Amino acid sequence: MKAHRDNAFHEKPDRPRKAIALISGGLDSALAIHLVQRQGIDVLAVHFPSFFSGGDPEAPNSPVQVIARQLRVPLVIREKGDDFLDIIRNPRYGHGKNINPCVDCRIYTLVKARELMEETGSSFLVTGEVVGQRPMSQRRHTMRLIEKQSGCDGIVLRPLCAKLLPPTEPELAGMVDRERLLDIQGRGRKVQFALAHEIGLEGFSAPAGGCLLTDQIYARRLRDLLDDRPEVSRTELDALKTGRHVRLRPGLKIVIGRNQQENERLETLTQSGVLFEPGDFPGPTVLAQGSPTPEEERIIGSIIRRYTRESNRGSLVDIREPGRENRRMEVTDVADGDWIADHMI
Repeated sequence: MKAHRDNAFHEKPDRPRKAIALISGGLDSALAIHLVQRQGIDVLAVHFPSFFSGGDPEAPNSPVQVIARQLRVPLVIREKGDDFLDIIRNPRYGHGKNINPCVDCRIYTLVKARELMEETGSSFLVTGEVVGQRPMSQRRHTMRLIEKQSGCDGIVLRPLCAKLLPPTEPELAGMVDRERLLDIQGRGRKVQFALAHEIGLEGFSAPAGGCLLTDQIYARRLRDLLDDRPEVSRTELDALKTGRHVRLRPGLKIVIGRNQQENERLETLTQSGVLFEPGDFPGPTVLAQGSPTPEEERIIGSIIRRYTRESNRGSLVDIREPGRENRRMEVTDVADGDWIADHMI
């Protein structure tokens, strides 16, 4: 995603001392806001969660809300849309170690932040990025690339490492005093923690946490889902967080509950498939996403029996499917454990 940007910064000497700051709930973005605020600049914080972020940013005790209250900064939350899923499928600049499209994600986020900047009449953007902190998206040349491709060339101020980078337009225009910014680089956070202690900042989230796209298991499941079908639902994405996942064939996957909590969770996801439950014995609930044949239904029943203690195994399996009457079938087979392992996602 690329946006065109004009070069009118210097043509408007009366530009307001207002900035849009990207806030994650972490320490670096919080300190970046503080460093700009203490220069008398009005800041509006914006948080861009996605389905893959984890947690509820609207909750009063979420890190982003806690930090916004401490900094006394107004907060806007704008969730990344369905178009973000297209970026995950086909990122122009590739995936990271798992399925995280960090460079494309950053471009996407800056485009959206610049839209908010224009909506509010703000003059520049602020981020908590630090040179060398993240291997994929926070190298000098990559940061420069992201600015250009997002249409934000020269208007992204990074207060924590600004002295290591070329001056931005708000610095050149005298809106921001470069000497009061920092020169942090690398992955260490000793300076940041010291500054946080100095200003009494608390409640920020742990570094690099929260993005499911960087989780190896979740990424493998998501890649399998995206490869299996051209369009996916939020319910299917939600199911990736729960249970064991077994691909029976293209177009048919099952999710096996590992405990009572996951069994109950799968029951809430029946709109995305067919639910299989033990009928006369305690065992796992299975959600089939796709349309199993009668033979595949029996295979699913045998998998339920495989994950049930032998002394507890019954033979009746209940089937619930949206739009159809509940059914019950008898299953006496037990699936082969090696076969299940070969089909595990």
